[in-house]
Amino acid sequence: MRGSGEDEATGAPVGGGLAGGGPAGGPSGRGVPADAMRRLAELEPGRAGSIFTSDLSVNEFLLVREAGFRPIGLVLGSSIYHVGIQLGRWNKNQELETLSQAMYHARELAMTRMEAEAAQLGADGIVGVRLSVEAREFGNDIAEFIAIGTAVKGDRPAPAGTAWRNNKGQPFTSDLSGQDFWTLIRAGYAPLGMVMGTCVYHIAHQRMGAAFSNFGKNVEIEQFTQALYDARELAMARMQAEAEELEAEGVVGVQLNAHNHRWGGHTTEFFSIGTAVRPLRQDHEIERPTMVLSLDG
Repeated sequence: MRGSGEDEATGAPVGGGLAGGGPAGGPSGRGVPADAMRRLAELEPGRAGSIFTSDLSVNEFLLVREAGFRPIGLVLGSSIYHVGIQLGRWNKNQELETLSQAMYHARELAMTRMEAEAAQLGADGIVGVRLSVEAREFGNDIAEFIAIGTAVKGDRPAPAGTAWRNNKGQPFTSDLSGQDFWTLIRAGYAPLGMVMGTCVYHIAHQRMGAAFSNFGKNVEIEQFTQALYDARELAMARMQAEAEELEAEGVVGVQLNAHNHRWGGHTTEFFSIGTAVRPLRQDHEIERPTMVLSLDG
């Protein structure tokens, strides 16, 4: 994605904003197509002879079943966003707040629609979630935000005093692999939800005099270092704030990525995402691996 904003001082393009950013929380599951709801209704989880759909591999499917959860359907959410305008200064490090908010909002729309499909199936959670951004041919300023995963239902209730759903009454979400999900449950932890933080930052251009003074030298460019440091910290802090809202003990599987999309080299999005978890019991003993000796020659 690429913005069409212009620098206040020079008129140079510096980045974009997404139209209709709105509040960070976003609507709760609105915009799910009627066809999707009809498809989910036809699955009829729990009915004898009903089928499930899943994007889990065979190994992941079997490990999720071993962990005590039954896949009941593939669920997805989508949001197509148009890039608007965001202004910034050519020689100033600054967050592009309108764009940060919009990138968060677009992803949140996709996530809540996926959760709405899971709720329609009566799921306890969603595993193996993939959250991606794809450019579309509708125009250079348009991209689709997609969330997809496998809705699951617990074979048995959660331990006394707990529930598989999170403290907001929503199905949990997790981007952990089937193997990691199995390990997490066996060790006495449960996922609460995927938490994320985003920060779109404009990194100031280096002044001509400074660029020439550094020519041929090994020297740190401090303003660039500070800008990237600040942007990453903002993204991480926002992810941690989401985990605190879910009353999580911690966040596992954290990924911190940088995306330029189509904004150019001096405007970058830092995006952090992980799975917030909570304990199911006090002890977290994991079975020790068993040594296996082959009898083959």
